[in-house]
Amino acid sequence: MTLSGMTIQTTRLSDPAVRAFVAAVNAHDREAFMELLAHGATMADDGADRDLADWIDREIFSTHGHMEVDRESNGGRALIARYSNDTWGEMRTRWTFTVEDDGKISRFETGQA
Repeated sequence: MTLSGMTIQTTRLSDPAVRAFVAAVNAHDREAFMELLAHGATMADDGADRDLADWIDREIFSTHGHMEVDRESNGGRALIARYSNDTWGEMRTRWTFTVEDDGKISRFETGQA
């Protein structure tokens, strides 16, 4: 919780897949994270498609990535969050998610907000 009290608790995020995504990132749980993704899932960072496996290793799991969500919209499938990791420190980021009917995430996009 920030001093301003603006952070949305992960358990209160609206979309179940997005809630599980944030929880897996913050718990550094690669297995849970991978189970959330649809087969062939894709992602982009600052508008450029990236290799998903390489990106999540570099930006999340090997660098202790952590998300503090400040705002959600689009039924919980768009977030503004303070994202931090050991490489870049903390930055304000935007996240959007495409969630399939089976609840799996087929694409996510992130970048500086």
